Amino acid sequence: MTTLPLMPKATAVWLIEKTGLTFNQIAEFCGMHPLEVQAIADGEVAQGIVGYDPVANNQVTQAEITRCEADSSRKLKILASENPVKRRAKGARYTPVARRNDRPDGIAFLLRNHPQLQDQQIARLLGTTKDTIAKVRDREHWNTQNIKPRDPVTIGLCSQSDLNAAVTAANERLIREGHEAPLPTMVPVSEPDESEVE
Repeated sequence: MTTLPLMPKATAVWLIEKTGLTFNQIAEFCGMHPLEVQAIADGEVAQGIVGYDPVANNQVTQAEITRCEADSSRKLKILASENPVKRRAKGARYTPVARRNDRPDGIAFLLRNHPQLQDQQIARLLGTTKDTIAKVRDREHWNTQNIKPRDPVTIGLCSQSDLNAAVTAANERLIREGHEAPLPTMVPVSEPDESEVE
C-alpha cells in the first residue's frame, strides 16, 4: 500500500507554491493525478485550501526536495514514521481521473452481487454519489450500454477489507431488522456454487 503524506491536497498546494518540483513529482508524492495537481496550480481546484508544510511536519526533508528539484526524474521519498498515513481505509476517497470511467462498472457489480449494501455504503466505498448509483441501477446512466459489472477491488476503486467490512455491516443490519442475511457472505471465485454442481 502506498504511504501518503498527511493532508495530501494541502501538501500539494504547499509544494506547488514553495518548490520547483514538477506536477508529476508532486502528484506521485501526494497520491494524486498530475492533471489534478495542474488544476490546483491553475487555481481551478483547492481554492481556499491552506498549504500544509511537509518539511515542518517531518514528512520530507528540505534536502530531499532540493535533490528532486535538480532532477525531475527523481521521486520524492516520504520519511518513515511510526504511524504512517496510508490511503484512507474509510470514507469517500479521491478517484484518479483515469479510473473515473470504471466507477459505474464497480457500482453495477455491487448492485448485482451485494444487493444488501445501501446506496450510502456504495457511495462511501467508491467515492461516488447516490444520484450516480440510482442512474446505474435504473439504467439511466449516460453510458449504460458500455457498463460491465466489474469487481471494484480488482479495478482498484476500493480495498477488499473495506468491501468485506461494508458487506458484513450490511448483513448485520439485515439481521437486526429481522431479515435473513444473504449466505455465504463471500464466495471465493474459484469454488463453484453447490447448486451449480448438482
